[in-house]
This record gives sequence, structure tokens and C-alpha cells, in this order.
Amino acid sequence: MEANLIDTKQCIVVKTGNEQYGIDIMYVDNIVRMQRITRVPKAQPYFKGVINLRGEIIPVMSMRLKFGLDDDVITNATRIIIIKLESQSAVGIIVDEVKEVITLDDTMIEKVANSAVEDKYGYLSGIGKHKGGLISLLNIAGVIIETV
Repeated sequence: MEANLIDTKQCIVVKTGNEQYGIDIMYVDNIVRMQRITRVPKAQPYFKGVINLRGEIIPVMSMRLKFGLDDDVITNATRIIIIKLESQSAVGIIVDEVKEVITLDDTMIEKVANSAVEDKYGYLSGIGKHKGGLISLLNIAGVIIETV
């Protein structure tokens, strides 16, 4: 009866390590190829430095290092996703690969029990079910805010 009230959300599916993560498309400003990153002294280990994107200086972080994985291995598929949150300036995150854009509705998203992700500091907002697989949906603000 109220079928048209089902909320949907579009996510960009990215691969980091062996995992697939979904990033809400409303926060994605741009996706760019890997480029030269200028290091910044005394930065956090996961903070790779800054890039100049069309005259804007953007800090770039490694999702692999932020999540405690091995350092990035740069390939032709490596991308920097430029994230814009309302209250912050843009931040770039390095991912191994951008897979696709998907649409999930409420019935395809499971909330995550807080105890299951205590060590992730609220990095996940839920788990999406898509084509028989699971996609960890990132709380992108939780990933980035602590960085900037």
C-alpha cells in the first residue's frame, strides 16, 4: 500500500583490500586518477599528504592505512575519491578500485550492532546486501572527521 515510501540510497562501491565498501553518493564530489601527492611532515601515518586539484589543495588519506591494512599498492585501478561533507572542506581518500554505483533500499540494509564494530569508531553505518554479496556501508563522516 505505501510502497513508494521505501527510502533508497545510492552508493559508490569501492574496493579496499579484500573488502567492498559503499560510500553514499551524496558525499562524493569527484573521482580522480592517482596523482602525485605532496607529503606533509609530522602527519598521521594514514594521511598521505595533499594534492592540487584544479587550484584547490586537498588533503588525501589512505583508507587502507586508516583501517589497519597494508600500505597502498598503486595500480591503474587506484583512485582518489574527493569527499565533501557539509561542515568540512574536501578530503581525498585513496581506494584500490571503484567498482560501480548501486541503489539500495531500506530492505537491503542491515544496521550494525555497535559491539560488532567497536574498533571501527563508528566507521560503518550498516551492511548492504547486493547481488548475493555484502557491502560494508561507510559512515564517511566517522572515517573523515577524525582525520581533518
